[in-house]
Amino acid sequence: MEQRQPGQQTSAVVLLSGGLDSATTLALAAAAGFTPYALSFRYGQRHVVELEAAARVAAAAGVAEHVIADIDLRRFGGSALTAELAVPKGRDAAAMSSGIPITYVPARNTVFLSFALAWAEVLGAEAIFIGVNALDYSGYPDCRPAYLAAFEQLANLATAAAVEGRAHFRIHAPLLHLTKADIIRRGLELGVDYSVTCSCYDPDASGRPCGQCDSCLLRAKGFAEVGVADPLLTALARSAP
Repeated sequence: MEQRQPGQQTSAVVLLSGGLDSATTLALAAAAGFTPYALSFRYGQRHVVELEAAARVAAAAGVAEHVIADIDLRRFGGSALTAELAVPKGRDAAAMSSGIPITYVPARNTVFLSFALAWAEVLGAEAIFIGVNALDYSGYPDCRPAYLAAFEQLANLATAAAVEGRAHFRIHAPLLHLTKADIIRRGLELGVDYSVTCSCYDPDASGRPCGQCDSCLLRAKGFAEVGVADPLLTALARSAP
């Protein structure tokens, strides 16, 4: 990831889901010299726990502003995250790396990045950060390098700021080629408090992760490889009656 150079725009829009990856991405944006503006979505997801986590992460990071935008992808369905479909549980690495799972939300990153682009143009920011990953990921087509390059090209064709020469938008994906363990190591170096994050696709009402969905399994694998306990699980264990 490029460091911000003197004289360049200092603001950046950071997509923030409240999960481990987006929390690390937010910390990396700040470490690179950007003033982060966090953007989350109430998009019709079945669980609001992630928005509560996003608010905690944004507050801990001291962002310039945290916006939660309302859209309704639930009207279209097509995903276990927005419709009454079962979230896959207990899949092994081979199963997770083959095909596109039912937790894929159609066009979600395209919708999210479009909102981020609109806000960036209004802010006069040229940087947009997204915490997608092309290694430890569950086959999502909108987490690939080719997709990000295509969206960046679109951003510089579809905005007044770019057409008039006032901005050149960059899509930053600092986690793109990192393993989950590498992401966690980098976040711990930057002081990210993973106890306030939520990565689970199917948490209970209190925010306790299911421990068996793809996201939980990848998170557990990452912490195991780093050799540290997941702070979220430690915090939940301490708070249990």
